[in-house]
Amino acid sequence: MRRHRPPARGWTAGSLAAGLLALTAVTGPTAPTAEAADTNSATVFYYTKTRNWASTYLHYAPDGGSWTTVPGVVMEAACTDWVKLTVDLGSATGLQATFNNGSGTWDNNAGQNYALGTGDITVKDGVVAHSDPCAESDPETSQSATVYYSSQATGWTTVNFHYAPAGGSWTTVPGVGMEAACTGWWKKTVDLGTATSLKAAFNNGNGTWDNNNGADYTIPAGTSTVANNTVTADADDPCAAQEPDTEAPTAPTGVQASATNTSVVVSWNAATDDTGVTGYQVTRTGGTKGSMVTDVTSTVFSDTGLEENTAYTYTVRAVDAAGNVSAASAGATATTGSAPEEPASGTPLGTDPRKDPIYFVLTARFNDGDSTNNRGGSQHVKSGNSANNDPMFRGDFKGLVEKLDYIKGLGFSAVWITPVVLNRSDYDYHGYHGYDFYKVDARLESAGASYQDLINAAHAKGMKIYQDVVYNHSSRWGAKGLYTPTVYGVRDTQWSWYYDEKNEGFEYDGLTVETKSGKSYYNGDLWSTAEPSGNTCLNWGVPTGGKSAEGYTIYNCQWPSPTSGMFPKAYYHQCWIGNWEGEDARSCWLHEDLADFNTESTPVQNYLIGAYNKYIDMGVDGFRVDTAVHIPRVTWNRRFLPAIYDRVTQRFGTAAAENFFVFGEVAAFVNDKWNRGSPNHSAQFYTWKERKEYSADDATAALEQYEYEQAQGTGNQPTSTNAFLDGNSYHTPDHSKFSGMNIIDMRMHMNFSDAQNAYNNGKDSDDSVNDATYNVVYVDSHDYGPNKSSTRYSGGTDAWAENMSLMWTFRGIPTLYYGSEIEFQAGQRIDCGPTCPLATTGRAYFGDHLAGSLTVSDFSKVDSASGQVATTLSQPLVKHVQRLNQIRRAVPALQMGQYSTDGISGSMAFKRRYTSGTTDSFALVTVTGDATFTGVPNGTYRDAVTGDVKTVSNGTLSVAAPGKGNLRVYVLNGPGKIGADGPYLK
Repeated sequence: MRRHRPPARGWTAGSLAAGLLALTAVTGPTAPTAEAADTNSATVFYYTKTRNWASTYLHYAPDGGSWTTVPGVVMEAACTDWVKLTVDLGSATGLQATFNNGSGTWDNNAGQNYALGTGDITVKDGVVAHSDPCAESDPETSQSATVYYSSQATGWTTVNFHYAPAGGSWTTVPGVGMEAACTGWWKKTVDLGTATSLKAAFNNGNGTWDNNNGADYTIPAGTSTVANNTVTADADDPCAAQEPDTEAPTAPTGVQASATNTSVVVSWNAATDDTGVTGYQVTRTGGTKGSMVTDVTSTVFSDTGLEENTAYTYTVRAVDAAGNVSAASAGATATTGSAPEEPASGTPLGTDPRKDPIYFVLTARFNDGDSTNNRGGSQHVKSGNSANNDPMFRGDFKGLVEKLDYIKGLGFSAVWITPVVLNRSDYDYHGYHGYDFYKVDARLESAGASYQDLINAAHAKGMKIYQDVVYNHSSRWGAKGLYTPTVYGVRDTQWSWYYDEKNEGFEYDGLTVETKSGKSYYNGDLWSTAEPSGNTCLNWGVPTGGKSAEGYTIYNCQWPSPTSGMFPKAYYHQCWIGNWEGEDARSCWLHEDLADFNTESTPVQNYLIGAYNKYIDMGVDGFRVDTAVHIPRVTWNRRFLPAIYDRVTQRFGTAAAENFFVFGEVAAFVNDKWNRGSPNHSAQFYTWKERKEYSADDATAALEQYEYEQAQGTGNQPTSTNAFLDGNSYHTPDHSKFSGMNIIDMRMHMNFSDAQNAYNNGKDSDDSVNDATYNVVYVDSHDYGPNKSSTRYSGGTDAWAENMSLMWTFRGIPTLYYGSEIEFQAGQRIDCGPTCPLATTGRAYFGDHLAGSLTVSDFSKVDSASGQVATTLSQPLVKHVQRLNQIRRAVPALQMGQYSTDGISGSMAFKRRYTSGTTDSFALVTVTGDATFTGVPNGTYRDAVTGDVKTVSNGTLSVAAPGKGNLRVYVLNGPGKIGADGPYLK
């Protein structure tokens, strides 16, 4: 990084004089020449405000002449903040000068002296100009400022300029309207009077402001631009006519096409352009329907619904912002096969995700609908699962389909499922060891119960499917179709139990039992004793000198590692994380079973975008993004998020894309607003677009972004009012700076050992989230309990009820981990890998509690139940969550409303409002404790819990404490009591 040299210290009078005497004799000012016509003069003005000197001296030498005697000639007052001295230069056309206070403090232009000319000259904070600053301050002369404001980052369609000249008054809010100047720029010229600068803020006229993160902008007279929180003085007109861009991008290279059934995935390397590539045109030829051209913004295209057994050829052209189109790439051809035997693709439900409370299941541990796809894996006996007849892969899509009514009966309308892609490791039931990202894991599917069947079945019941997706890493065996490493192995007396025999033609699918070894966790294709051609792993097969736990010899290249040379840089990162709050947390391996993708590499981006396009096409309603924090935000914003929304738009339209719900796991296990002071590692950071341009290369851009945002610090991050009421009024949220990624509310999660803590911490972070009403809120999960506990929440039934009451009424989307409705496995260790039986953990099998039958007529409405599921449904927290879902579903303010605590007393009390079209929903909520609401609209309020009616005529409503686990929800002109009394809501 280039560093600027600090300015030289001021010289003392003695040291400066000594230095100057070595150069020239010290004499008085040069005498004027005899002929006035040949005499030049200079009036030197010096700006003193930043010096605070009592006196100012000019020490100078006319060009070719001698220096004055130190300290020089005293300067005289000229006007406010300025002193001046007129000197005779004789025939000289300039002078060398320094300034001092007469007491040993100097300004010598950082040791270079000032080179000045003739006429009026100003020296202000090191800057030399030719003007009379005192003439400019004449009251008869008025200053003006022409300000250009960029709305490219905000997306505003109206811009107001709210300002105050230095020493003057502010304009009336919202200020004066700016005029459209050119695309993305707004302009306003204002009169400053005698002021030389102004303070300013900008807004969209609808309550959304850009006030330089609370500092306001300082803008000088003259022409300035304001863009990305930066003021540029004396700026060129950004709307001035520019030379047209006539240079076309380079033609895309590396075009590849591969067919699966009647779909083709096309990928290519990014093209280059002098101003930047904005998109691509993909041309398809072949088949009976003629050629087709499709516009895309990413470097991968999925073409579906093609003719069977037909060759298609694809070429790609790049397009820049000026509309210049490159030459066509070389063609790539793929031949389709037979149409797949699977149900038609689904369509996402496309409604606002905030309406849908989420039930989170580990599919393989939820309910077993088909025992033939159960698999224990290589750790079945060692883990203790075998003794419990409890294989790790036990639940499946069929079992989930069969129990969708149970989830609907609880009142949930969205189901978050763990990753569905084919996994490969010794213990991979959870789904986070992806191997073939283009294939659904066969251990989850059954005849008539494919993944597509699950999606369709959920949609038929009005329920959404949120698919857990992983962009950060693959299994340790790589990713099929991208790169799979070969490891050293030998079937000797020590290792024959581990390395399966080679079986040519056998292909791992997780389910099929390989005939030679009799194992479905077959690894015969992964190892070789002989060094493979092209091997890059160091010291192939050489003993390391170490021993395994069994005492067996360990060899180099025996297990995948980022530092061994086994994984090419083009596909994988090559380091271990050393600092979890450092840059390497975004670009190194988390764990030996999680090979870290080089997500800044085009082939990796294409592979992942193409894979997840498949699941978008199947009609999933959203993605939960695993380990989102371990990928740079700029990579999400440039590549993956646009690709997701482009694909949804392309397949299902703009409205579906607006409601396709992406929520990221940005794991921050601390109880403060910013993760140990690092913006880059904080959850809310990922909800924002980038605010400056970075290098075209993604790896370089990632480093630039990291350093830029770390330097900005937590105090200069963007803020939002999207979650907050304006008094009692709902305002249209401003999502123009939204990245496209919502977040799991890690701060509330970490503090849910006590509902009050969770509430206080959640509120504290909301101004730094683009829109916290979309936060996914839960108490515990498959990874952690509150405060990074390794056990499932065990705070007791009353505490659980209180937590739920808060989650279902406060901003955000309430989410429940499977079984928490009966405090399933409370206090048990969430995950211990294969070192203990799953039955003793928080990931135990749940299906036994669901045995039996039930009929459900609507959300939260179970008409009948028999068997064990009837007992499950009778539990107190089940009754509690059913009614919470009823109430939330009936009150739009609790789903999508903004909130405020202004004018409210009470420990967990707030007001919420949502206004849209003919809907105007206003609710006053208190959880557990009493509350008084002041300054609220007058009218009739009805409690959704008790049916109590209160008429407000003086803007005040008071509520007695309902008790722990209970709450009150007074709705203006509301329907009254919703649902029946239960163990808590009564």
